[in-house]
Amino acid sequence: MNSKEFYTVRGYEILDKKNELLSHSMEDYMEMIYRCAIEEGYIRINMLAELLNIKAPSATKMVQKLGQLGLVQYEKYGIVKLTAEGEKIGRALLARHHIIEEFLQNLDVEENLLMNVEMIEHNVNANALRKIELLNLFFAEHPDILVKLQEYRAKFV
Repeated sequence: MNSKEFYTVRGYEILDKKNELLSHSMEDYMEMIYRCAIEEGYIRINMLAELLNIKAPSATKMVQKLGQLGLVQYEKYGIVKLTAEGEKIGRALLARHHIIEEFLQNLDVEENLLMNVEMIEHNVNANALRKIELLNLFFAEHPDILVKLQEYRAKFV
């Protein structure tokens, strides 16, 4: 992932601001809506429910809450679109996900990778995330050091 394309001071401010507004569940919805909206521009309630492994009425309730916060527009026939603010937040949430996923991959965490990413991403603050991102960038620019880390780790496995 090219995290340089998104993360700026403003990006971290967005993440801090959303921490005041969104529950972990809301973050999951926003991230998934954003993932799908990248390609299609929208997602249908039934597809959102399927992707999140929940029932459509639960998805509808959450989308209505997100709509009240001005993050999505819920249209006829179950179509959900992000507002401009929702798109900013969704982009930040997906970037956060990728930063943490890359970090765990650098640490060679393979078992339950997605579960670990989900657990961490909801509990990391913007300052810690920025430092994780810088470490990822450091490893990307100095692959020899990442190899040394892997060799060192192999001594204990």
